[in-house]
Amino acid sequence: MAIKFILSGVISFLFACLFAPLVISVCKKLKASQTILHYVDKHAGKQGTPTMGGVIFLAAMLVGLCFLLPEQRFTSIFLILVTLSYGLLGFLDDFIKIRYHHNEGLRPYQKIIGQFGLALIVSLYIYFSGRTSLNFFGITFDIGAFIIPLVILVLIATTNSVNLTDGLDGLAGGVSFVYLLIFGILLTLFNSIEMSNLAIITFSLCGGLLGFLMFNCFPAKIFMGDTGSLALGGFIGTVAVLTGLELILPIMGIMFVLSAVSDILQVLYFKKTKGKRIFLMAPLHHHFEQKGVHENRIVIVYISITAVISLIVLGVYLIV
Repeated sequence: MAIKFILSGVISFLFACLFAPLVISVCKKLKASQTILHYVDKHAGKQGTPTMGGVIFLAAMLVGLCFLLPEQRFTSIFLILVTLSYGLLGFLDDFIKIRYHHNEGLRPYQKIIGQFGLALIVSLYIYFSGRTSLNFFGITFDIGAFIIPLVILVLIATTNSVNLTDGLDGLAGGVSFVYLLIFGILLTLFNSIEMSNLAIITFSLCGGLLGFLMFNCFPAKIFMGDTGSLALGGFIGTVAVLTGLELILPIMGIMFVLSAVSDILQVLYFKKTKGKRIFLMAPLHHHFEQKGVHENRIVIVYISITAVISLIVLGVYLIV
């Protein structure tokens, strides 16, 4: 089984590296480029960078899996379909931005309706399949029907958190890669064919992400867009709830949490004080950027913190 884990990642990585230049070329010809918000002045030079690069690692994930179709595939197929559905929602958002040459895609309520609908489908699937137990560092407990609102909360929070983290070259992709790599290793600790299947998909996405990062690191030749960030958030949230590990998601994904919390606090404080701010700019990574920290340093710190905390979580599971 170990060879399948490695091969899924390697195949996806190689495909992403070969596929990315083609996607970048097509996006340039179609003028599928990112419109930079006027108040993000430090990113003015990124105006015109191709977007929708999420199709690179999503396609790479599928190619990697074509050679390693797992047994007992229903849950695996469900995870892939949910991920692609979130990617499609993001694609619609990106398409509208590109079509009308502005940074406003789907309206916020339209995004939430789409996210809620997909989250509801996942929650009902989990409930009716009897996956109502949570695993928190080896301690398992059943929450019954309460799993439905919990899954909806986890998926909506995760997709939006990953989306908010996608603000610097290589940030969302790098943090997601490290998170998924260690989460995939964690899944291999469970003596289950289904967990192994989900691990194969996770490693396949990791390989695709790594290939994408070859072109997304500073200075980015292509952005993942909402096509990529919503798909990543959907995958991270769905694979967590399918395995009963949703309670460790905010621990391993602490940097996603900080992005979301900093943005929420900024908005609430701004409204309450009628114009005052806690941060120079939210989410948090933009605050550091406004303080003069180069985005490469911010990305490295975010990735490093994610790696350290995720490895600690993995270590605890190895012990218990």
